[in-house]
Amino acid sequence: MQVIACIKQVPDTTQVKIDPKTNTLVRDGIPFIINPYDAHALEEALRLKDRFGFKVTVISMGQPSTETVLRKGLALGADRAVLLSDRVFGGADTLATSKVLTAAVEKLAEEEKVGLIICGKQTIDGDTAQVGPGIATRMNIEQLTLVDQIADVDIENCKIQVRRKLEGRSEEVEAPIPVLLIH
Repeated sequence: MQVIACIKQVPDTTQVKIDPKTNTLVRDGIPFIINPYDAHALEEALRLKDRFGFKVTVISMGQPSTETVLRKGLALGADRAVLLSDRVFGGADTLATSKVLTAAVEKLAEEEKVGLIICGKQTIDGDTAQVGPGIATRMNIEQLTLVDQIADVDIENCKIQVRRKLEGRSEEVEAPIPVLLIH
């Protein structure tokens, strides 16, 4: 069974500059990094690999330069990386992005069962937090948001138990596998 970690390459916002004439982001000379929230999702996927023996696949949609963040995922311990890159994806919004990523996950599921899809809670470049929920909706699977800890995965009975961190408290919940986690 595999865990899929969705990661995105984003501009390092500590070095972002805005063009005063166009009021747009100046991308020239800005280094790109793994979206920090997606890095947390990848770390959780790798912990699941260590604890339960899952195969970890990292996927990303972006320009060919996105290969850099996927290679980092492989260096950290992911088993496979998939880059979805095509000029027609240029300027894709969250709806299009979730459709493309869903198609990729479904294709990966043909090769090996997908138990978990883990996404970061949002990206630092758009802050929309819509792609993960879009994937879960298109795949017709449950999503667990605000997950800060995976307590247990019962592969035999296809269940997962997680802790969700809520405002001022936390709660333990259980869901069937496959499931999408927002970490």
